[in-house]
Amino acid sequence: MDNNLLAYREAALNIKHAIFQSRYRAAENANAEMLNLYYGIGEYISVNTRSGKWGTGAIEAISEQLQGEIPGLHGFSPTNMKNMRIFFEQWVMELESNRQLAADSESRKSGNELALIRQTPITKINETKMMAFCRVGFTHHREILRKSKTSDERWYYVLRCANEFWSVANLKNHLRADEYSSYGSLPNNFILTLPDKQTAAIAARSFKDEYLLDFTNIKESDEYDELDVGNAIAANVKKFIMTAGDGFCFIGNEYRLLVDEEEFFVDMLFFNRDLDCLVAFELKKDKFRPADLGQLSFYLSALDKYVRKPNENKTIGILLCQDMNRTVVEMAVQDYEKPLGVATYRLGTEIPEPYKKLIPLIDGVQQIVTENTE
Repeated sequence: MDNNLLAYREAALNIKHAIFQSRYRAAENANAEMLNLYYGIGEYISVNTRSGKWGTGAIEAISEQLQGEIPGLHGFSPTNMKNMRIFFEQWVMELESNRQLAADSESRKSGNELALIRQTPITKINETKMMAFCRVGFTHHREILRKSKTSDERWYYVLRCANEFWSVANLKNHLRADEYSSYGSLPNNFILTLPDKQTAAIAARSFKDEYLLDFTNIKESDEYDELDVGNAIAANVKKFIMTAGDGFCFIGNEYRLLVDEEEFFVDMLFFNRDLDCLVAFELKKDKFRPADLGQLSFYLSALDKYVRKPNENKTIGILLCQDMNRTVVEMAVQDYEKPLGVATYRLGTEIPEPYKKLIPLIDGVQQIVTENTE
């Protein structure tokens, strides 16, 4: 290829990269400005409604007036304006200085000034958290506030959304699976089997104690075996990775191991980039039995000997079963030299026949609610 053409192609790629960076910064800044606006409006509504200055139906009347003043205005339905109030009231104590809050709120009860985030002293959170907060869209914030019970849980989802670019649908999946409560609590022996405490802590945070597998379309009442679940996960591997967490790369299901001419098959094999190691998932249909760990431990030995590369860390094994006695599990895993953890999984639940006819109606109501809150 002509040298000039190569140079032009490189120039075009550099310009394209700059365009994308500029667009991303513009979108990020626009989102931050929108959050500033919504936060300020939320405070304005909160001060006037909570103090009794505005009467019943004020938000509905103001919303209608806005639609008349600005034809085609979106995002200012009565429901969404109430969401702005919730947005302000749920975050104000963390985002602002206690020193200013009471005085500022009182001084604004009679005025029209909107206290936007950028105009308010931010003293309680670090820059990293603030950047993440401003990257996350208002719809994401709304979902997080609806489902999260504590400040730590809210920040968990805000940081994950910002750092991993979760869509709203992806966020809803993580919220529905109650990911915050599940991560880092599975019974394991990582502290005894991994090289240092930091690695063991990262490993513990990388796995959940319960995995929601309703995307497999297998119901708990169905007749199925472990192979059926493994095949369903493989067919929906993207959804499983969304459930399992970031950093997982799928290698295969029913992964074949050959040990002295004997064949063995690992139910699910992944590689975790954060841990720099292979991760074997073994599926069991029934309640946990200590003997199940022996099989998984053997698989880890074989993977370490025949599959693991010299620069990679020791293979980790996760046994997925439908039920477990945590005391039994915690006692059992301590006797193994291989890094093991045990978690449960949930399949989809069957909808009772009388309620199936209501599904189209429920879907229609959800669509109407969504349209009216945008």
